[in-house]
Amino acid sequence: DQFDNLEKHTQWGIDVLEKYIKFVKERTEIELSYAKQLRNLSKKYQPKKNSKEEEEYRYTSTRAFLATLNEMNDYAGQHEVISENMTSLITGELTRYVQELKQERKSHFHDGRKAQQHIETCWKQLEASKRRFERDCKEADRAQQYFEKMDADINVTKADVEKARQQAQLRHQMAEDSKAEYSSTLQKFNSEQHEHYYTHIPNIFQKIQEMEERRIVRIGESMKTFAEVDRQVIPIIGKCLDEITKAAESVDHKNDSQMVIEAFKSGFEPPGDVDFEDFTQPMKRTVSESSLSNSRGDGKSEPKFGSKSKGKLWPFIKKNKLMSLLTSPHQPPPPPPASASPSAVPNGPQSPKQQKEPLSHRFNEFMTSKPKIHCFRSLKRGGAGPEDFSNLPPEQRRKKLQQKVDELNRDIQKEMDSRDALTKMKDVYIKNPQMGDAASVDHRLAELGQNIEKLRLEVQKFEGWLAEVEGRLPARTEQPRRQSGVYETQNPSGVNSCAQDRESPDGSYTEEQSQETEMKVPATDFDDEFDDEEPLPTIGTCKALYTFEGQNEGTISVAEGEMLYVIEEDKGDGWTRIRRNEDEEGYVPTSYVEVYLDKNAK
Repeated sequence: DQFDNLEKHTQWGIDVLEKYIKFVKERTEIELSYAKQLRNLSKKYQPKKNSKEEEEYRYTSTRAFLATLNEMNDYAGQHEVISENMTSLITGELTRYVQELKQERKSHFHDGRKAQQHIETCWKQLEASKRRFERDCKEADRAQQYFEKMDADINVTKADVEKARQQAQLRHQMAEDSKAEYSSTLQKFNSEQHEHYYTHIPNIFQKIQEMEERRIVRIGESMKTFAEVDRQVIPIIGKCLDEITKAAESVDHKNDSQMVIEAFKSGFEPPGDVDFEDFTQPMKRTVSESSLSNSRGDGKSEPKFGSKSKGKLWPFIKKNKLMSLLTSPHQPPPPPPASASPSAVPNGPQSPKQQKEPLSHRFNEFMTSKPKIHCFRSLKRGGAGPEDFSNLPPEQRRKKLQQKVDELNRDIQKEMDSRDALTKMKDVYIKNPQMGDAASVDHRLAELGQNIEKLRLEVQKFEGWLAEVEGRLPARTEQPRRQSGVYETQNPSGVNSCAQDRESPDGSYTEEQSQETEMKVPATDFDDEFDDEEPLPTIGTCKALYTFEGQNEGTISVAEGEMLYVIEEDKGDGWTRIRRNEDEEGYVPTSYVEVYLDKNAK
C-alpha cells in the first residue's frame, strides 16, 4: 500500500546514480587537466633543439633531469588512461544504464497505476450494484406495503387491488435481480481485490525491488571499478617513479666534474714565478719577462713583498685581477727626465689613471673572445670561425679537430658502403643484363669515388692540423717568459692572437702587437701565420720630447726631437705604439712624445 513512497524512493535512487555519474565525470576532467598540466610542465623544461641547453644535457645530473621529464610525460599518460577508462567503464556505462532504468521504472509504475485503476473501477461497480440492490429492496418493500393496504381497504375495487399486487410482485422480482447482480459483482470484486493485493501488486513491487537492487549493485560495482582503474595504473606509475629513482642514482658527480674539466681545459701552461721588483731604485725599475703583476700606474707605488695572490695570474683569473692584466702595464712607462718636467719626481705619477669604461670594455672584449678584424688569424682566414678551429685553446682545438676527423671518417665509410653496394649491383647487372644496364651505375660510381677522394683529402688536412696541435700540447721544459709567450708558443689561434695583439711590451694588453720583429718565439711556429700580414696604418705623427732607450722587449729607442709615425695611440696604459720605418716599430712612453693625430684616420 506504499505505492507513492516507493515511487519517490526509486526516483531518489536514480538521482543518486546520476550524482555519482557527475562525480566520476568531474574526476575524469580533473585527471585530464592534471595530465595536460604535467605534459606542459615536461614540455616547458625540455631542452630546445639545436640550442645551448641541449649541450648542457650531456652531464649526468641534467640527463637525470631529462629522464625525470620523460617519465613525468609517461606519468601524465597514465592519468589520461585513468580518465579514458573511467569515462568508458563508468560514465558511459552508467549513463546508458540510467536511461534503461528510467524506462523500466516507468513501465513498472505504469502497470501499478493500471492495476490500481482497475481495482478502483471494480469497487465503483460494486458500489453501484449495491446501491441499486438497496434501492430495489426498498421499492419492493414499499410496493408490498401498498398492496397490503389496498387489499385491506374495502372501498378499493378489485382491479386496483390486482394492479397493486402485480406491482408488488414486479418490485420484488427487480429486488431479487438486483440482489443476484450485487452478489455476482461482489464476488467478482472480491476476486479482483484478492488478485490485486496478492498477485498483481506484489509482482509489480517485486519487479521494482529487483530494479532497485540492480541499481544498488551497479553503483557498488562502479565504485569498485573506480578503484580498480586507479589500481591498474599503479604498477606503471610505480615503474615511472622507479625510473626517476634510477636516473637520480645514475648521477655521477665525479664524471660531471671530469666533463667540465675536459670541456674547459685550454692546454696552456701556468705562468712562471713573479720576480721581485725593487722600487728602492726609482729610475732603474726592471721587471722580469715572465711577470704578470699589474701596477695601476696611479702613483701609489707600494712594495709587493710576498704578494702571492697577485703573482700567479691565469687566463681565467678573477675579474679584478684580469681587468688589471688587460689594462695596466706590468711596468709603468718611465717618467720624463726631471730636468724637463718639475713634476716628474721618483715614484711620482707615471701615466694617467685608467678610466673604468675602457677597463670594462677591455675585460668584456677578452672574455667574449670575439676576434677583431686586426687579429692575425681573422685577417688570414677571413672570418671569426676558422676551419682549423684555431680560435680555440689548444686542448679544445684538439678535441674539435678529432671530432671532425671522426666525422669525416664516418662519411668516408658511408660513401664506401654505397660504392660497394653499387659495385655488387653492377656485377649482378653484368651477369643478368635483363635486370638492368650495368653502364647506368658507372656515373654514380665515379661520383662516389670523387667524393671519397675529397673526404680523404679533408681527413689528411685535419689530421695534419691535429698532429700540429698534438705536437704542441706536451708540457714544455722552458719557463714561459710571460703570459703572451704561453699563448704564442702553444696556440697561435684567433682569440689568443687577439690577446697577443693587445699585449704591450711588458705584458699588458693593448690593441695590436708587431708581427715578427718583436716576438721572441721560434719562427717555425709562426711562419705560416704572418707571411701575408699587412702593416698597421698610421694614424698620425709624433715628436720625441726626450731621448728614450728601449731596453725591454717590444720597445723602440728614440732620440730627442725625432719625428715618427703613430700607429696606435695610448690606451690608458701609458704607452704609445710608433713606427720609424717599415721594419722598425715598437712602444715608447706616452709622456716622452708629443702626438699629432690625423683627424681623418680611423
